Amino acid sequence: MKDKVSDEELKKVIADFLEMGHVENIFEMFKQDTRYYGWVGELLDDERFNVRLGGSVLFEELKIHCKDEISLAVPSLCEAFGHSLPHVRGEVISVLGIIGNDGAIQCIRRGLQDDSPQVREVARDVLEEIE
Repeated sequence: MKDKVSDEELKKVIADFLEMGHVENIFEMFKQDTRYYGWVGELLDDERFNVRLGGSVLFEELKIHCKDEISLAVPSLCEAFGHSLPHVRGEVISVLGIIGNDGAIQCIRRGLQDDSPQVREVARDVLEEIE
């Protein structure tokens, strides 16, 4: 009998693949299992810049090919917007900007009141681009 892979192990694999630039593999995983959209906020909390960058690249592809499913990430991202680190909140806003639906825009607007001037700037820039 084959051992089942835990969600935590899968999240690590996704992050590791994003770090290595294997976005196409993760894209295919997201196409096959929509529950991964709920993990996006956690993935953007990764300390590795390439993981966060890979998340943005992934969402650019998902927006093109999976328009109906991409909004599934909004609740996870809006929750991650409460993170204590400004760079994580900025990454969250950037990915929400890629999604660009009403729920994403509402969350991005919260960034206009953020304590961090950098997060406020990212929110302003993203809103200017999508509205």
